Amino acid sequence: MAGIKNENKGMAKHLLIVESPAKAKTIEKILGSDFEVKSCYGHIRDLEKEDMGIDLKNGYKPTYKISDDKQKVVKELRSLAKKSDDVWLATDEDREGEAISWHLCEVLDLDPYTTKRIVFHEITKPAIQRAVQNPRFVNMDLVNAQQARRILDRIVGFELSPVLWRKMSMRNNLSAGRVQSVAVRLIVERERDINRFNVVSSFKVDAFFSAEDLNKKKVTFKAEGPDKLNDAAGAESYLERCIGSTYTVKDVQVKPGKKSPSAPFTTSTLQQEASRKLGYSVSKTMLIAQKLYENGHITYMRTDSVNLSETAIDGIRDAINNQYGNKYHQHRVYKTKNESAQEAHEAIRPTDMNVPSAGDADTTRLYDLIWKRTMACQMADAILERTIAKITVSKQPDPLTATGEVMRFDGFLKVYSEGNDDEDGEEEAEGLLPPLVAGQVLDMQRMVATERFTRPAPRYTEASLVKKLEELGIGRPSTYAPTISTVQARGYVEKREKEGVKRSFQILTLQQDKIAKETSSENVGAEKNKLFPTDLGMVVTDFLREHFGKVMDYDFTAKIEAEFDEIAEGRQLWSKMLDDFYKPFHEIVEHTIENAGRAKGERELGADPISGKPVTARLGRFGPMVQIGVAEGEEKPKFAKLRTNQSIETITLEEALELFRLPRNLGQFENEDVVVNIGRFGPYAQHAAQFYSLKKEMDPYTVALEEVAPLIEDKRKAKAESEIKVFEKEKIRILKGPYGAYIKQGLRNYKIPKEKAEKPADLTIEEVKAIIEDVKANPPKKTARRKAK
Repeated sequence: MAGIKNENKGMAKHLLIVESPAKAKTIEKILGSDFEVKSCYGHIRDLEKEDMGIDLKNGYKPTYKISDDKQKVVKELRSLAKKSDDVWLATDEDREGEAISWHLCEVLDLDPYTTKRIVFHEITKPAIQRAVQNPRFVNMDLVNAQQARRILDRIVGFELSPVLWRKMSMRNNLSAGRVQSVAVRLIVERERDINRFNVVSSFKVDAFFSAEDLNKKKVTFKAEGPDKLNDAAGAESYLERCIGSTYTVKDVQVKPGKKSPSAPFTTSTLQQEASRKLGYSVSKTMLIAQKLYENGHITYMRTDSVNLSETAIDGIRDAINNQYGNKYHQHRVYKTKNESAQEAHEAIRPTDMNVPSAGDADTTRLYDLIWKRTMACQMADAILERTIAKITVSKQPDPLTATGEVMRFDGFLKVYSEGNDDEDGEEEAEGLLPPLVAGQVLDMQRMVATERFTRPAPRYTEASLVKKLEELGIGRPSTYAPTISTVQARGYVEKREKEGVKRSFQILTLQQDKIAKETSSENVGAEKNKLFPTDLGMVVTDFLREHFGKVMDYDFTAKIEAEFDEIAEGRQLWSKMLDDFYKPFHEIVEHTIENAGRAKGERELGADPISGKPVTARLGRFGPMVQIGVAEGEEKPKFAKLRTNQSIETITLEEALELFRLPRNLGQFENEDVVVNIGRFGPYAQHAAQFYSLKKEMDPYTVALEEVAPLIEDKRKAKAESEIKVFEKEKIRILKGPYGAYIKQGLRNYKIPKEKAEKPADLTIEEVKAIIEDVKANPPKKTARRKAK
């Protein structure tokens, strides 16, 4: 490449720094010997922990520190930078990437206004070469937008979290965050909507007719009755009025229709579709997409743009024409609805439409999804023909409606059809109607009135939560996955399944002028991989909404995002934006610490029928619980932990009293009582002063002695097999583990040095104690680093 060759052969060349080692390898192959490409492994600096890392009295000036795990990386980059002719920065083209480039300038003593910065949307030879030939410099507006986000989020987290520590009966492991707390609020509100929802039943009428098709063969088709009937009496009355009726086709309308393809993928639509079609979590989707991008298979995966480059459109057109013919091609231009879309300038697409697959099975599945969506977005509409027939009932005023649909040209559907969220409701596929003409009398075989029930809005999946956050303008492509991971890691939200329950429904059938009634049942309410708020999440949300309403407001959170966009565009000073937020926020923090009461999420359920004492459900130090009585004098209340599927907000008095059946004595095994209970670490059985964790499927409220006794025997046998030597007096054991022998004292494990690990049974108590003391004095590096953090 002209202008960038290094004339001094054998010497250090241009040093180009990227974020990941995988990307470094791919780019180094493209650029060849002129460039040495190295990775900084993501962010190299973050705010100091002490004093928040922010000088609140001096324009919110941040103090950054090189992360402990990046010291070695920075040292190597500094050394390479000194030996190189110059340094180029090629971090990702979004605000995070721009900030990383600026941090590299800071630690490598580079001038951000003169250091060459290159950006690209795809890791392909043309894109990389084009970027190298057109370098720019670090965009400080983008850097300041990222700094503003990081500083504001640090302020909210560091000031709100101690409020929660003081005002809640929990350990100091609670946290709050600007976006995470709003995301939890969405999940909490949806849960409460579900709990408040009143199920209403109605009856849906379907009539089944017989008519001849084009081949003079009798076929059955369905017609729908009037709007839903309110109750069984109304449904029966309707069917009674149909007895002896004749059914005549009133008119038939044939309407042309079409379906158009969806736009190519953005970050959020990829996360949603991968969840619907592949069952991938948001974080898994982003992990695989990152790998695809770094290996040069797709364009940059953090984007809210649906634009496609001319080169991409040409490549897609050629692929469509070659594989399906030119009648399937239709040129389309997509425009991004979000005016502030800034994370990248193209949608997510394959870099080469001729590459059919990439990587392992999981990677190929995601790549295939992206490939198909990209192909479909430049394909012709699907052409449909919709037939609507109105059928009169001689003894009823309202006609029946039969609808059929036939596809005349599949268009983009040949390649791809977008999935639906369960929020969109159930859709029945429409079949083809037989030829019908006005005045035709039909043979009605049967009419069925089926009881149906209204449904609340479903709980969020990870993907539908992303969709909602995007609709509200909260967060940006780079924030969705970490936000969802954080709320689960904090214990505010759980992703789990919910078992369905049996529900009866009525069916009334009119056939041969007789009405038959039957009751059937269905399994309802079963959910998979849905987001449920925990009691902790609900109590924290209520507390924050009561005292920090502005921070928890959807519109305010979206407004903050818009202000970050203004900073990125150079239209607002980041220090002023932070100042406008911080001063009123800090006043509320101080007022809340001083005046707010403790938050327990307490709910009174009634009185204990035996003692007459009040029964309450509340959040305790170790989670949600119920208690009988109050702490008065020497008498202590009785406590019981809530079960996994129970909540403070919905538990009944009867369910609460049931929890006090523990501990349960199951009877005797080997002349010793077996007692089951629930402890801090879950359900367990106690036998002969030993504790045994129950299996996941064992319910401590119903498990029998016959189930627990074999468990005790198995675990006792496994323990005996793993014991090499026991020092009873000192309560120290030498055990056999998957990676060799080790020492166990209490809950702590200690590695036996290599030279003594060959014959662990020969170790004396003095040698064992010496090993323990040595490990305590010289902890392994991982432990030391974790403590330092």
